[in-house]
Amino acid sequence: MNEFWGKRGMSIQFETKETFHVPKEKLYQGLLDLDSAQHWMQGLVRIERLDEGPVKVGSRWKETRKMMGQEATEVVKVTGLEHNQIHLYVDGSKGTSGKGEHFYTYSIKELGNSTEVTLRGEIKGMTGIAKLLSKLMAGTFRKICAKDLDGLKNYLEK
Repeated sequence: MNEFWGKRGMSIQFETKETFHVPKEKLYQGLLDLDSAQHWMQGLVRIERLDEGPVKVGSRWKETRKMMGQEATEVVKVTGLEHNQIHLYVDGSKGTSGKGEHFYTYSIKELGNSTEVTLRGEIKGMTGIAKLLSKLMAGTFRKICAKDLDGLKNYLEK
């Protein structure tokens, strides 16, 4: 388990789950296939790799999405790749938001003929009005992540 789950402090947290009718490996690879994201990721404008080769621990990319009529870009870094988990980190100071840290963990579990993914998100380091808005936005972040998982499910199950 990543260290950030132990130090919760004042953070905004959310979780969403989706069941996929594909093998675990196909789901794992689908989450890491940045080239296919345009087919399933909600509001995606573009992904720009900041390194080359297969996605691995340390890989980084700029992800630009259209949200609420505005384009927002964040730099995403892979901080952990385990057999059943993918850990991503977003340093908000390097992106459109200009502050905060976002942590995402995808946990993948086989369930007989299907595979379940649980996505946990945590946002830390927001202050002032951004902190207040982030608390209000926790449900929105969860809905966006749920729509992404739903889009990935539809894409992979075709």
